[in-house]
Amino acid sequence: MALHNGAAHLTDQLESLARQTHGDWSLRISDDRSSDDGPAICERFAATMPGYDIRLTHGPGRGAARNFLSLLQTCDPRAEYAAFCDQDDVWRPEKLTHALTHLSRVPAGRPALYCGRTIVTDDRLNIRGHSPDFRHPPGFSNALVQSIAGGNTMVLNRAALDLMRVAARYDGPVPAHDWWCYQVITGAGGQVIFDTNPQVFYRQHGRNLVGSNLGVPARLSRLHRLCNGTYRSWTDQNLTALQAISPLLTDAALETLATFRAVRDASFVRKGRLLRKTGVYRQTRAGHLALWAAALTNRL
Repeated sequence: MALHNGAAHLTDQLESLARQTHGDWSLRISDDRSSDDGPAICERFAATMPGYDIRLTHGPGRGAARNFLSLLQTCDPRAEYAAFCDQDDVWRPEKLTHALTHLSRVPAGRPALYCGRTIVTDDRLNIRGHSPDFRHPPGFSNALVQSIAGGNTMVLNRAALDLMRVAARYDGPVPAHDWWCYQVITGAGGQVIFDTNPQVFYRQHGRNLVGSNLGVPARLSRLHRLCNGTYRSWTDQNLTALQAISPLLTDAALETLATFRAVRDASFVRKGRLLRKTGVYRQTRAGHLALWAAALTNRL
């Protein structure tokens, strides 16, 4: 759990962990210089859970993505799985059990990432809807241009955890830890399981770092990021990070990555041909059209 001034909704999240039907878990909390009662709430929670290994540490103070990635290095070395946990959501009691059931079917030694949809709520947990049900399979060609799931849904098996611990040694910026995990694990030939059955109540409130994908406001926000250069800046960060960890990637991923880089620098005439060659795709028709528009207008 990455913590930063999360006291307002933290108790609900912690109590949902205590209700998990999979009871064999430990918790690492990295506090990034909170000025509220969040750390004290965590300490009180730990005192009520004497049979559990719950530890609170100081975070790196470099934002949420780096805080989450730093937590990968603190996982119990005996852990078979690791789950990211936000500070303001609520997990369904079967969340961990459900994820581990899916991951247990993956062959031993193959990196695998479980993720999925969320139930989107307001700040009082009144349900507003569900995050999108994506129909195209996950893969590196999608991960290059789209993050399909929030970190609050993600669970990694041991092989994926080991992989991400190596990748997290890269100390430069990445836009988001969840997007980075999706890129690294698919780029290394791992498996991503996208669950259409949501197990997390994703609370929306005024202090959320990342909002939901629901409705017209979300679509307008994505369009604004595309037009103002934010999306291109994120792509710059991702490509620099992937280049730094290129020894972890498969030959096929490296070839896709090289062609994708060429798209960004190509003339208008060549961009379309190269983009087709990459095979990159977004999950919706509108998103894929926006991807092409971004590529042709140098905003990719």
